[in-house]
Amino acid sequence: MSETEPTKAKKKSSLRKKSKAIPPIPKGFHSVTPYLVVNNGPEAIAFYKRAFGAKEMLRHSTPDGKILNAQMKIGDSMVLLSDEFPGSDTKSPISLGTSTVTLHIYAKDVNKLWEQALTAGARIVMPLNNQFWGERYGQLTDPFGHRWSLSQQVKMSEEEMQALEKASVEMLGQGEHPVRLEDEQPTSGVG
Repeated sequence: MSETEPTKAKKKSSLRKKSKAIPPIPKGFHSVTPYLVVNNGPEAIAFYKRAFGAKEMLRHSTPDGKILNAQMKIGDSMVLLSDEFPGSDTKSPISLGTSTVTLHIYAKDVNKLWEQALTAGARIVMPLNNQFWGERYGQLTDPFGHRWSLSQQVKMSEEEMQALEKASVEMLGQGEHPVRLEDEQPTSGVG
């Protein structure tokens, strides 16, 4: 038995509606997604797996192994990555000599994630400590020049928070900053 013309038209219309319903943001992504440029993408992906528990979701490589585009998931967030390519105007922090962005990770156990990142090869920029805004917070630099801050909210009294804020304001007033130069790093940042 063959379908009637109205039934066929209804199915085609239904298929067109479904194909038009492509979500503007891919599944698993949020509105803002960092895109890192590195030197040696395969090593960077391996580092992010060890340091932050990243899960590689997708990888497009050149025949010589450079990363054209990769997708990793860290926690519930996607991070995109590619190698630096000659002639491109996007450069890695190592090529620039600095990073202009800090990527922030909230963790359920920031002490554990901090030690995991240090063991994987991250370097301390600002030691992990309780901060006046009610978080345990510190900053690291990865071997590819990207800066990361790691944090979790912690229970603190108003008095503790006010004392830490006062100390921070005094330090900044004296021209000091809590972020250490890399050559002044302590060997462990968990305090």
